[in-house]
Amino acid sequence: MSTLSKLSNAKSRSISPENFTGEKGRGGMADPVADKGKRNVANAASEARDLGKGWKVNPFIIINPGETFTMAEITGPGAIQHIWMTPTGNFNLTIFRIYWDDETSPSVESPVGPFFGIAWNEFSPLNSLAMTVNPGSAFNSYWQMPFRKKCKMTMQNISGEAMRLYYQVDYTLAEVEEDEAYFHAQYRRSTPDNNSIHTIVDGIKGRGHYVGTFMGVGVRNNGWWGEGEIKFFMDGDRDYATIVGTGTEDYFCGSYNFENKRTRQYQEFSTPYAGLHQVLRPDGLYGSQQRFGMYRWHILDPIRFEKDLSVTIQDLGWRSGGRYLAQKSDIITVAYWYQSEPHNTYPKLPAADVLEVN
Repeated sequence: MSTLSKLSNAKSRSISPENFTGEKGRGGMADPVADKGKRNVANAASEARDLGKGWKVNPFIIINPGETFTMAEITGPGAIQHIWMTPTGNFNLTIFRIYWDDETSPSVESPVGPFFGIAWNEFSPLNSLAMTVNPGSAFNSYWQMPFRKKCKMTMQNISGEAMRLYYQVDYTLAEVEEDEAYFHAQYRRSTPDNNSIHTIVDGIKGRGHYVGTFMGVGVRNNGWWGEGEIKFFMDGDRDYATIVGTGTEDYFCGSYNFENKRTRQYQEFSTPYAGLHQVLRPDGLYGSQQRFGMYRWHILDPIRFEKDLSVTIQDLGWRSGGRYLAQKSDIITVAYWYQSEPHNTYPKLPAADVLEVN
């Protein structure tokens, strides 16, 4: 806020289905008559038939099964400042990717729901500085994403049904300082047949800083599930990490089981830097077992590394006799960090049957 009043030579631009290129003075040009029937050019031509050109003619696009749609392709230097979207369909079967500076391996790769903090394909409000999820399914990112040569942003539909996507990418065209790093995000999933150590991210090589974790947990046992410690192995750490947390709810800035002592229930919360914003309780019909979503943004306390970084969290609860229980939970995470390029290639995403929440 302290710099908001300062003048700048940066140029503000925005990409949406009403202006696919973000070019100056080229928005809202779809023609409901001339473009009618042309794919992803006049998708609301029927609704706008009495109004004509310049009205709401193409506010969304359609992505068919198996298709990858390029949402934005921007020549830099510049920076993505805000991304808003509302996709239909299964949020775990729509893959969001971002590529910087003509790279062939994405720097951001995740199903769209988990990237924005929704693990279980059900709306839960999230109100933070870096991300918001607003009614009815409005996903927003405010992570600053600078690039020097090019930004390419895509969405892939790996489901069996066509999906509709409304979106807007707000960015600035401006010089990027030498000390600016590139934004990265990576999805991981541990299914119940994995062991009780979940890898949030590994194989990061280079210099940078870790800025956030989203985690969804599907618990398969009774009792309290969140005793696991997070560990940050950095710059040559092997058997023992440099930074070790004291418990899952502690890392996500809660305490004592996220419990409201008066109601004896889990207490959702959503704050600028951390939250337990998603608590899904079985409905007694088809819902099975409790599921949770939580986030922790290292905005004021980034975890800096010089050479390498790996992050793990234990899947740990309680059992009889006051003993720890090594669990077999269903865990979904997205790691967020900045680093200098190039980056290591990410592990291949799981198949659709694994990405789908059951």
